[in-house]
Amino acid sequence: SVYLHDQPMLLIFILRLCPKNDDLLQPVTQDETVSVGGTVTLTCRVGESDNSSLQWSNTAQQTLYFGEKRALRDNRIQLHRSTGTELSITIGDVQLSDEGEYTCSIFTMPVRTARATVTVLGVPGKPKISGYKDAVQEGGKVTLTCTSSGSKPPAKLHWYRDQEELIGRPDVVESNPNEPTYTVSSELTLTVGRSDDNAVIACAVDHPSLAPGDKRSEQPIRVLFTPDVTIQPESDLPREGDKFHLQCIGNGNPEPSSYVWLKKDGQLPPLAKVDGSFLHFEVLNKSDNGVYLCLADNGIGKVQGEYTLLVQDPTAMSTSSGVDHAVIGGVVAVIVFILLCLLIVLGRYLIRHKGTYLTHEAKGSDDAPDADTAIINAEGGHSGAEDKKEYFI
Repeated sequence: SVYLHDQPMLLIFILRLCPKNDDLLQPVTQDETVSVGGTVTLTCRVGESDNSSLQWSNTAQQTLYFGEKRALRDNRIQLHRSTGTELSITIGDVQLSDEGEYTCSIFTMPVRTARATVTVLGVPGKPKISGYKDAVQEGGKVTLTCTSSGSKPPAKLHWYRDQEELIGRPDVVESNPNEPTYTVSSELTLTVGRSDDNAVIACAVDHPSLAPGDKRSEQPIRVLFTPDVTIQPESDLPREGDKFHLQCIGNGNPEPSSYVWLKKDGQLPPLAKVDGSFLHFEVLNKSDNGVYLCLADNGIGKVQGEYTLLVQDPTAMSTSSGVDHAVIGGVVAVIVFILLCLLIVLGRYLIRHKGTYLTHEAKGSDDAPDADTAIINAEGGHSGAEDKKEYFI
């Protein structure tokens, strides 16, 4: 009896596990996502046709199309395709109010339906950067705020300096009144240095409705800083009697507005004239030697540069000329050394040649019993020959 009682439950369990035969008349749809202003296509299909008409209805259950027949006067909605097994329609210029569930029905017995959810993305507006008013002094802080409205779902904001991403405060998301969209804002605080002068700070919007970099705003910033000062001489070889000048170069923001020339441990020479960033010497004299100072002021700060002036003799040659003459002198020395070596080798050769000739004159002396006999033999046996002496070096 227990087995008979449990058998119906077991049968139901088996039937649930077994796959059902596909209902070829059951409509099939799919969900769609579209951005505001875009066009969405809704497609409804069945496996086979029994001459029953397909129908699309909107979120308010108003009929849009019944087969090929338009039921709702809305020019945004157009027929895309109508066959015995398919009904496709398009909705153009999609608005946020078009979001929701759309129903596809086929009027069989019983009526079969399928639903498709249309998700409408609210496109965020171009971001706006606020908070920057004027140039900031080096070491100061700049606080920028980036805001973008109209996104759905909420957009994400990213900060950049050139290509480097910066980390700002977490995004603040607020709902827009009477709209299903959001306003997103982000704040960035920077401590600026002179390297940030003319830097471009950018805020970019990240959202599914946008391609990367589609919406981005930029804010260049200016940084005020004290100048870097260098003194540039007219030439690297100031010579006595020549005209000469020094130029004070100050790089800052803003550019230096005033320059002051001084001579360390003394006064400027009487013939030295100050002309803004230039110090002119009409005629150089060795009494002009010393350390010259230039003070550049741009309103942010004063910075000093130094230059040591050493006046050379009129005959002094430039460093480059000295190098050229050194090279020439080296070449000449090598040539002289080679010639001396050749002369020494030639002299040794001539000396050896002379020794060989004199030795041939004494030929036959090997068999002579004494020196006098050897000389006689060398002279061909003449008894009246004079004694000959040889000196070898």
